[in-house]
Amino acid sequence: MAQTEQKVFKVGVVGYGLSAKIFQIPFITATPSFKLHSILQRNPKPESSAPNDYPNLQHFQSMEPFLADPALDVVVLSTTPDSHFPLAQQALNAGKHVFIEKPLVPTSAEASELDRLAKEKGLLICVYQNRRWDSDFRTVQKLIADGTLGRVYEVETHFQRYRPVQRANMLSMSQGGSALYDLGSHLVDQVYVLFGMPNSVSAKLYCQREGRVLSPKDQTVEPDGANLQLAYDSGLVVGVRIGSMSVETRQPRFWVRGTKGSYHKDGLDPQEDQLKAGMKISDGQFGRDSEEWHGRLVTLGEDGKVSDKAFPNVEPVTYTKIYELFGEALRGNGPVPVPVSEARDVLRILEGARESSLTLRTVNLS
Repeated sequence: MAQTEQKVFKVGVVGYGLSAKIFQIPFITATPSFKLHSILQRNPKPESSAPNDYPNLQHFQSMEPFLADPALDVVVLSTTPDSHFPLAQQALNAGKHVFIEKPLVPTSAEASELDRLAKEKGLLICVYQNRRWDSDFRTVQKLIADGTLGRVYEVETHFQRYRPVQRANMLSMSQGGSALYDLGSHLVDQVYVLFGMPNSVSAKLYCQREGRVLSPKDQTVEPDGANLQLAYDSGLVVGVRIGSMSVETRQPRFWVRGTKGSYHKDGLDPQEDQLKAGMKISDGQFGRDSEEWHGRLVTLGEDGKVSDKAFPNVEPVTYTKIYELFGEALRGNGPVPVPVSEARDVLRILEGARESSLTLRTVNLS
């Protein structure tokens, strides 16, 4: 069960790739409720060696001795999505709480099983949907919550880039990979946080690099692009757009339209690029957009005049927040910030999108 005392939880990380190095370990070490305790790296190499980088930690090359460590409290899975289900099962059966990279698992059925097992064992699982703490997304949240835009009736959310060569190790959709699961899990999760479960999804999944569409005539497409339309009872329509061949100097991110105004934002949240460039999370500029990337807010005044102005993001809280909130949940001070039930719903939407493209029909989710 979640513990009420102000315990510091010892954390072990499984995997030592880019995600572990820049998205997990810096935030674990900055969170007061966590202490980095161990790392499991199956094959350390001279150019990438957890034992060399962290000589004072416990180091392992297989799951059994790693999980047998009685001091270990929390397992962070920073591995490929196709490995998440069996590894999470092992960790839960060993009595460890689990923090899992997105997408949680390849299927909603597996998510339900992990949820059942965690509840049976009295343990907590948190899913690393870090982009809930993107500052542009939090800005959209605030504008909607404040009523600045009025009743929102249409949203576009984008993840566009120009990458004409496919990554060699990209997983298939069945493994929890492709643009649909890799990037779609971020975008659809944000839509879910804003508006809840849609009634239906209609989708086209593309391989933009090859000019192919997932359809009854071509069922082997692994998408590098996607166009989803999520529909709600209120009349709200949300377009989720993913692209790999977008040639732009300013890639679109958000376009939110309501009865009283609209908000437009280009460019991705800077945290990922800042981390890759070596910026420390303690840096005062971490998570902050430069002025040239401020969004635009257009509003209709009571006098009927339209105002158009630059609109900077809200004050960043950064990806540290998900770790802080999970630590507090483990201490019994609040809910898990991204529970399995929400990640399962997101997977249901992604599965519906895949079905829609394959069958050429709208898929009912309600």
